[in-house]
Parts: sequence; C-alpha cells; structure tokens
Amino acid sequence: MGASPWREPEHDELAELVRAFFTKEVRPHADRVLAQGHPDREHYRKAGDLGLLGLSVPVEYGGGGGNFTHEAVLLDEQMRSGDSSLGLAVHSGIVTGYLVAYGTEEQKQRWLPGLCAGTLIGAIAMTEPDGGSDLQAMRTRALREGDDYVINGAKTFISNGGLADIVILAAKTDPTQRASGVSLLICEVSDPGKAGAETHESGSVREDDATRHGPTGFRRGRLLSKIGLKGNDTAELFFDDFRVPATNLLGGTEGLGFAQLMGQLPQERLVIGIGAVAAMERAIELTVAYVKERTAFGKPLIGHQNTRMVLAECATRTRVSRVFLDDCIAEHVRGELDVATAAMAKYWLTDGQCEVVDRCLQLFGGYGYTTEYPIAQMYADARAQKIYGGTNEIMKELIARAL
Repeated sequence: MGASPWREPEHDELAELVRAFFTKEVRPHADRVLAQGHPDREHYRKAGDLGLLGLSVPVEYGGGGGNFTHEAVLLDEQMRSGDSSLGLAVHSGIVTGYLVAYGTEEQKQRWLPGLCAGTLIGAIAMTEPDGGSDLQAMRTRALREGDDYVINGAKTFISNGGLADIVILAAKTDPTQRASGVSLLICEVSDPGKAGAETHESGSVREDDATRHGPTGFRRGRLLSKIGLKGNDTAELFFDDFRVPATNLLGGTEGLGFAQLMGQLPQERLVIGIGAVAAMERAIELTVAYVKERTAFGKPLIGHQNTRMVLAECATRTRVSRVFLDDCIAEHVRGELDVATAAMAKYWLTDGQCEVVDRCLQLFGGYGYTTEYPIAQMYADARAQKIYGGTNEIMKELIARAL
C-alpha cells in the first residue's frame, strides 16, 4: 500500500521484531486465549523483555527512548498479525503517555519501569455504567481524608481491566464542579506483594481471581462477553471506600484531570486510527489472496468484474486512509495534532474500517461468515472501533464545533 514517509530503517527493523514476537509467542495460543477471554500475563512480560513496551518512554524510566512513530509500528504490526488480545494500545499507547506527560518525577520512577518491563499491566478507567462520553458528569468520587483519597464508584468497559495492576482512574475530587472537579488518580489494584492475579501454567486467570483479586475496597467484576475482541479482558471495576495515597494524584494537583484527559485523547484517537488502517490493509491482503484461489462459474473470483471493482474501491479508500493517517502521525510527533483533526481521523478511519472489512467479507461468501476464516473475527472486532475512544457521533460534534 506504499511506505509511510515518516518511516526510517529503524522502523522496519522494529516491525520485523514485532512481527516475529506475535508469530512465535502470541498467535500459537490464539484459540486458547479467545476461549479464556483474556491474554496471558506472560506475553506482556515477553514483550517487555524484547523492549516492545514503552517504546516512546524515555530511557531513564526503562523505555525505548523513541517517539510515537515507534508505538505506531508496534500497533500496526499487532493488527496485521491478527492478534487483538494484548491490550498494547491502552498499556503502551495510552497509560504510559499519561505518566510521561503529567506524572511527577516520583510517579514516573515508581511505575514506568514496571510498565515497560511488562511486570505491570496498565489500564485507564473513564466510562461509567450510567454514562459514557459525558466525562464531566461522572459519579465516581475520590474525597480527601488525611493523607489518602477514599474512592467510591464503578467503571465499565475497561480494556485490560481483568489483569491490570495499575489503573489511571478518573474521579470527582470536587463533586460540586464539572470539568474543574475531575482528577486522575493512579490506583494500584494488584494484591499486595503480587503483580496481578495468579495464573495456571497455561496462563489462564482463575475464575475467583478474575472477580475478586485485589486490595481492600477494590473488586473486579465479570469479564464482559462481547461480540468481538473476545481475547481482551474488558471488565467492570468497583471501588468501595478504596483508599489511595494522596501521592498517587497524577501530577500532584487536584482538578486537572479533565484537562489531562483532553490533552491525551487526540493520541488515544490516533491509536484507534492506526488499528483501523492496518485492519483495512490486512482485509484487502487476505481477500486478494482468497479471490485468486476461489473459483466461481469456471474462473477465479478475481476474474469477475464485480470482484475487481469492489477491491479497487476498497484499495483506494484504504490508500487515502493511510495517507491521512500518516499526515496525522507526523503532525502529532511535531506536537501539532489538534482535537478536531484527531476526531476526523478517529471517525473517518473507523467508519472506513467497518466498510472495507464488510465488503471484503462479502467476497468470501459463506466462508466469510465462518470463524475459521480471519475475516469473520475482523468483522466482529471492527464494530467496537466506532464506539470506544468517544463515539463517532461525538467525533462529528467535536469537528463541527471547530468549524
């Protein structure tokens, strides 16, 4: 589909390493991971051993010392491999970014090395059961009592929620305010002295661990059953008088949480866009290979005009999407990606992903609807892309406000 203009030889070398990691370490366990509903902790550790986590985190905190382009290569190759279990988009693409951008020196030294090594797994908790995109109206409370914050509330649809050791939690430290009352707190939610839930030799989290493992006042709910992204541990989280040291307030100052969220959401939406374009390209590659082998009415499917027209349209949409994405990545690295453009990328690229994957699946015929063909999983996985990170309807509202 053409090389990205920001790619250098080092990006190609990184891509080879990432590709080998997913091919040798992750994909052989795909069926088991899908069945258990969450990835293996060991895969995070192996990724950390290879230096694949925290690629844009400064070296002094255990990271790779690169920039967002290196994270983009990681996420692109993960999508191309067919894996959607490891929550690297959240763990490395989002959580480490908050700590690097806003964390105090003590906070960076305390948590970034573990996240980069894969001994800690990170999540971010914004969405609540009674509300999604209106973050200013969240009900979770974190009220100061002495040297602690006492947290009460619930979060849902939390990617990596089943295995997370630390959660960046959005909560109201001043319930009388809207945006200015929101703060972010770093919650350590592993059992004391443990890096997350114990596992069987297979890497599977025990059923009681997945629901109750954690310190006093914290409880993980069920792993949500989803139509797609079945290998990722998307969970409910509950906080009942859960105490967090005041030193865990991200950045050390109350009331900055909403601004911190708004500052990082463009990168989160760009992360989603990277997965969308990589999925479009993978769908076309798989479909081209299939229609060259499958025959109908005495000739390969690629020999029929309709097949060629559909693929031509999908390839064009995908190429334009790649060019737009590359431009957004370059802007983001320069610190110039604005909220409206990030919203455009998130909405337009994920809409394109759903359209391209759907049209490619149609060319597989009945086989496209069977789970033995990867295009079926891609179809189910794609639908969530238009929902999380801010729904595409909200993205359009943000774009309109900037006009």
